[in-house]
Amino acid sequence: MNLLERLNQDMKNAMKNKEKDRLSVIRMVKSSLQNEQIKLGRELTDDESLTVLNRELKQRKDSLHEFEKANREDLASKLRDEVAVLVVYMPEQLSEEEVSKIVVEAIADVGASTKADMGKVMGAVMPKVKGKADGGLVNRLVQQHLS
Repeated sequence: MNLLERLNQDMKNAMKNKEKDRLSVIRMVKSSLQNEQIKLGRELTDDESLTVLNRELKQRKDSLHEFEKANREDLASKLRDEVAVLVVYMPEQLSEEEVSKIVVEAIADVGASTKADMGKVMGAVMPKVKGKADGGLVNRLVQQHLS
C-alpha cells in the first residue's frame, strides 16, 4: 500500500472516529502530495512521496521551534500534535549509532580527511538515510568525525 492509499484509508478512519485534528493534518499532507503529482505530471514514487512528507514534517518542526522560542504554548501544542500524526507515516528512524556507522563508512568511501570534504561525505550519506535520519544529526556527526 503506497502512502496516498494509506492516507486515504486513515482519512476515512479519522472521519468515522471524529478526529478533527488528525483529519486536518492528513488532508494537508494528502493535498501536498497531490500538488506534487500535478507539478510533476505523473504518479509519485515512494521516494518522492517520502520527500514531500519529510518537507511537511520539517516545516512543522521548524515552526514548533519558533513558537516555543516565543513562548506560544497554545500554537506549539497544536504543532506537537501535528508532528505526532506525521511521524506515523515516516519510516523507522535510525539511531545515532547507526547513523554514525554510516557516516564513518562514507568518510572511508570518499577518502575524506578534513572539513573541506564535508560536502562529499554529506552527498554520500544523505541518500542512504533519506527519511530515516534528521539532516541536522547527520551534519553534526559528519563534523564530529572530520575534526
